Amino acid sequence: MMEVGQSSSVTRCYGKPELAEFAAVTGVDPQELTGVPEPLIAALFSYLLGVKLPGPGTNYLKQEMRFLAPAPIGQDLTATVEISRLRPDKHLVDLWATCSAADGTLICEGRSLVLARDVGA
Repeated sequence: MMEVGQSSSVTRCYGKPELAEFAAVTGVDPQELTGVPEPLIAALFSYLLGVKLPGPGTNYLKQEMRFLAPAPIGQDLTATVEISRLRPDKHLVDLWATCSAADGTLICEGRSLVLARDVGA
């Protein structure tokens, strides 16, 4: 059963091999990548929402992110989602999302709205 305040996190380090793969897929010049690209950070939230919290069967409805600092290459980044509101009557879950570098620098923050199974009453 989901509860307001419940959270889940994942830590990931993006190095040169991941950036080379990103560049190959997107056509970006790898030499221009001075930090971890924002889509790779957003993917951490997609992973959390689809696999951890709320988990399988979750559908994204809306995401708003504010990027505050560049994400360092080759350092651990920790993405966290926390349930801020449950709307069981509509199967909706609001979540607050943050991503921080290992030194505590806040890389981004925002919110996600998802449609989920078993929201509870």
